[in-house]
Amino acid sequence: MDMRLTGGTAVVTGASRGIGLAVVQALVAEGMRVVAAARTISPALKESGAVAVTADLSTAGGPAEVIDRALAALGEIDLLVNNVGGGDGGEGQTGGFLGFDDEQWHSTYDLNFLSAVRATRAALPSLLRRGGTVINVSSISARMPHTGPIPYTTSKAALTAFGKALAEEFGPQGVRVATVSPGAVRTSMWEDPNGYGAAVAAAHGVEHERFLAGLPSNTGMTTGRFIEPEEVAALVTYLASPHAGSISGADYVIDGGSGKTV
Repeated sequence: MDMRLTGGTAVVTGASRGIGLAVVQALVAEGMRVVAAARTISPALKESGAVAVTADLSTAGGPAEVIDRALAALGEIDLLVNNVGGGDGGEGQTGGFLGFDDEQWHSTYDLNFLSAVRATRAALPSLLRRGGTVINVSSISARMPHTGPIPYTTSKAALTAFGKALAEEFGPQGVRVATVSPGAVRTSMWEDPNGYGAAVAAAHGVEHERFLAGLPSNTGMTTGRFIEPEEVAALVTYLASPHAGSISGADYVIDGGSGKTV
């Protein structure tokens, strides 16, 4: 299917790897001109065909700086994908609520939630002029906040609510907003030996590889496997396209069947 995105412009945050990189590659393949922002520019991002921008999106000024550079490079913006996220790393993330101090709460919300608030605020004047789209990449953990580090899961819940409120306010002005909530995606969050998956495995006394092999079935994923970043990117690409012109305010879950509620 032709997504009818050729010639459009997009900004993607958290673009160096995983879901963000897959989204950048998918949008470039559809003919979009893309500014891709990340703290570190990976070799794969350099080769993606996007304009790679280095930025710390967790800072107060980082997101607006990215949008300013995107406007200079692309002109008006048709699509903003707020993908950057974190706070679900390895050591210190499995001890429960009392294990997190104020600094960890602040840093997690700055990256997972306020980065999207700040980037959207900076991009909205252009998006309003273009009748553009905002897509926020949240998490199934927003619906099941007991399933991960509490600062991470509640910040994702805030991001999901943010998308719904934005859609209500700016939908009548021509800007569509949608949310994508993945479950367990095959990314460094799970596979990195220093990442969250390894920390959870260690906390349960299970070898990391064995933990990963059993995670899909143990979390109720009826597909029996991890979600691939390219699958999430395909959903983002569709939601960004004119084919999804009547979709606004919706939260699309892509979780391999792990969510059991209606």
